[in-house]
Amino acid sequence: ILEIASGSGEHVTFFAERSDPDLIFQPSDPDPDARASIDAWANTLQTSNVRPAIALDASAHSWPITKADAVLCINMIHISPWAATPGLMAGAARIMPPHGLLYLYGPYRRGGRHTAPSNEAFDQRLRDHNPAWGVRDLEMVADVAQDHGFASPLVHVMPANNLSVFFRRKA
Repeated sequence: ILEIASGSGEHVTFFAERSDPDLIFQPSDPDPDARASIDAWANTLQTSNVRPAIALDASAHSWPITKADAVLCINMIHISPWAATPGLMAGAARIMPPHGLLYLYGPYRRGGRHTAPSNEAFDQRLRDHNPAWGVRDLEMVADVAQDHGFASPLVHVMPANNLSVFFRRKA
């Protein structure tokens, strides 16, 4: 499983500790400080199924990994320029087999509207920090995914007004 934008490494090590030890996780992040944190978490927790973090920019036309059965991306789409989203979809489609799973987690607008006042306030804070960031429309994200060979998403509402969004790569 390739994790995109692993950040500090807390998510990947959480999943790795609770998974079959034969399930291998490949964390990634474009930030060298984040990669150091990821590797520190994995070393401290002695997770044998987490590889050393790699430098990966989701919007790049080529990635330093050529194969993954699944791609995990938590809290990146809203804290990155829009170009990272089509880049994520294109890259995931390149490296995943048919029926591979792309999992996204985070806040989204649905039908052009925020799902909660707290998400609207969060969106404004993000845009104040960086105008290229912001809570995205789930329908736009799904359209881009479908343009890259993914089926319509399965969406599960999560706590704190976030969504789990599951895309399967078409055969």
